[in-house]
Amino acid sequence: MQLQSDDTTLYYEIHGSGPDVVLLHPFPANHKFWLPIVDTLASRFRLTLPDLRGHGQSQPGNGPATMQKHAHDVLKICEDAGIQRAAFVGCSIGGYINFELWRQARERVKAFCFIDTKAPADTDEARANRLKSADDVLARGPEPFIEDMLPKLLGQSTRSNRPDIANAARAMLMETSAAGIAASQQGMAARPDSTPTLTTINVPTLVIFGEEDSVPVSEGEAIRAGIRGAEMRVIEKAGHYSPFEKPEEVGRTLREWLERLPRS
Repeated sequence: MQLQSDDTTLYYEIHGSGPDVVLLHPFPANHKFWLPIVDTLASRFRLTLPDLRGHGQSQPGNGPATMQKHAHDVLKICEDAGIQRAAFVGCSIGGYINFELWRQARERVKAFCFIDTKAPADTDEARANRLKSADDVLARGPEPFIEDMLPKLLGQSTRSNRPDIANAARAMLMETSAAGIAASQQGMAARPDSTPTLTTINVPTLVIFGEEDSVPVSEGEAIRAGIRGAEMRVIEKAGHYSPFEKPEEVGRTLREWLERLPRS
C-alpha cells in the first residue's frame, strides 16, 4: 500500500490479523528485513511493515530524513491502516524512531521492543563520519557504501557460515538509493540524545541484542536499565541484523513476549 506523507510517498504492507504490531526496519534495509519472521507472528498478530522514507519503495522527500519526520510518517501509516495503539518493534534506526514516537504520541504506544539500537546521540566524530558518508554516497553511488557496511551489519558467524543470508542482505540493501542513504545518514546525524527519555517510558519493553553486534551489547543493557521493568534477551551468533540472521530465535522471542502483553 502507498500513501502521501507531506513531501514523500510511503510504502507499507500488512500481514496477519490480531493485535497490532508495527515493525520498523534498520538502515539501510526495507520491509523485506522482517519477512523471515512474519510467518512466526502473523497467525496471532496484525503486522504493519513500512518502508521508512528513503528506503525500499518509500521516497526520501526533501532534506535530511530526521527522526521527527520518520515518526510523523509512521503515525500517518497508523492512521491509514486504522491502528489506534500498537506494539512498536524497532531495529537500529527503528529504535531511534521508537524514542521519537514516545515523545510525539505516547498514547499510541502499547509496548516497545528495541533491537540492536542505542539511546545516545552520535558523538562529534560519528556525526562527522555520517555526513561525510552522505556526501560520498551521492558522489560514488550506493554499492561501495553497502559493501563497506555489510561487515558491520552482519555478525562474524553469519558472514562465515551463512553466505545465503549475507547475499540476501546485500540484495536487499542494494534496493536503497544513494539519495535515500544520504538523507538517512544526515537525519541520524541530527538525532537527539534519547537517554533522558528512557526513564519516562512506562509501557512493557523488551530489548533484543545480537551477541556479535558492532554496537556494544552494553548499549542494550543501558536501555534495559533505564526503563523500569524492561526485559532483555541476547541472541547468540548474531550481529546488528539479528532478526534477519536468526529469524527463528528472534521470531519466537518476540511472539512469546507479545503474547504476554495485555490484550487491550
